[in-house]
Amino acid sequence: MRLSGTLSIYISRQFLIGLGIVFGLFVVTAFVFDTVELLRRGSGKEAAAFTLLIEMALLRIPFMAQKVLPFAALIGAILCLTRLTRTQELIVARAAGVSVWQFLLPALAIALVIGAFVVTAFNPFASAMVSRFEQMEARYLQGKSSLLTLSDAGIWLRQNGGTTTDVVHARRMTRETLTLHAVVIFRFEANDRFVQRIDASEATLEQDHWDLKNAIITGPDRPAQSFAHYAVSTDLTLEQIENSFAPPETLSFWALPGFIRVLEESGFSAVRHRLHWHATMAIPLLLCAMVLVGATFSLRLTRRGGIWLLVVAGILTGFLLYFLSDLVLALGLSGKIPAWLAAWAPAGIFSLLGVASLFHLEDG
Repeated sequence: MRLSGTLSIYISRQFLIGLGIVFGLFVVTAFVFDTVELLRRGSGKEAAAFTLLIEMALLRIPFMAQKVLPFAALIGAILCLTRLTRTQELIVARAAGVSVWQFLLPALAIALVIGAFVVTAFNPFASAMVSRFEQMEARYLQGKSSLLTLSDAGIWLRQNGGTTTDVVHARRMTRETLTLHAVVIFRFEANDRFVQRIDASEATLEQDHWDLKNAIITGPDRPAQSFAHYAVSTDLTLEQIENSFAPPETLSFWALPGFIRVLEESGFSAVRHRLHWHATMAIPLLLCAMVLVGATFSLRLTRRGGIWLLVVAGILTGFLLYFLSDLVLALGLSGKIPAWLAAWAPAGIFSLLGVASLFHLEDG
């Protein structure tokens, strides 16, 4: 039997209502916890006013909304299908010849559309908001700014050199030897007064200094000086440099491929950003997997009873998905498995498990 348009609209509306209620509750809860944590961190800091901290918590709402959406889809599907099953509406539909795949199709279509909207439109907005949050957090709560900027022109680093501030530019970096290539260092004293420029073919990061090779030093009203090797003090480490990159959460889905290209051309690892890009692209499949998992537990009520036991089992399965996702993502970050596999595997595996369970429920 073909699923009627009226039944499709009805199921879609029930799923959207359940999803909306759960999603709203999750977002409000996340906002409250974020606000409390920011108030705790901001206590004792004069610059961190109450209104500023509330603004920062509001800036994180889109990012948190994106994080809780899969859980909302899972619990929304469970609530929707549980209610339709308990009121015998799905029993009547199935007695009329409607299969489980037919009445799940509207919910799956909605999950797919919402996932596509999140990836293509909502993610850039959330990234812009969390980027602003990161800037405010660094300024008002951490008291520091980014050490590094990456662009098509190369790498820009800022460091304190004792009495001076150094701005370092390089075309690229060899990560294995911690060596910058085609290096230019601009040195400034107080009030941003330029005092010196250093050009070098290479700069290797040692424990407490940059070892510059073939350095040429110039400055106002002084002749150029050449050195085969020249040391510039620094307190930077490779870990500090890589942590200063824009976090992948602050870059939109559309901007990430270009940033990954520049990152790799500059000699840095782009695993974290590539992993985030694939994980973002997998959101539609993840939402569909949550609907399938929710249906697997909700549709068993008519045959075996135990409503709340099955509902709780469905929710725990969702938590299991997130635990396994974190585990697989950690393997991806460490390079044990490819980034694309780490990002797509959880959603793909749970989708297949949901489909297999529903086939068993329908035909077993």
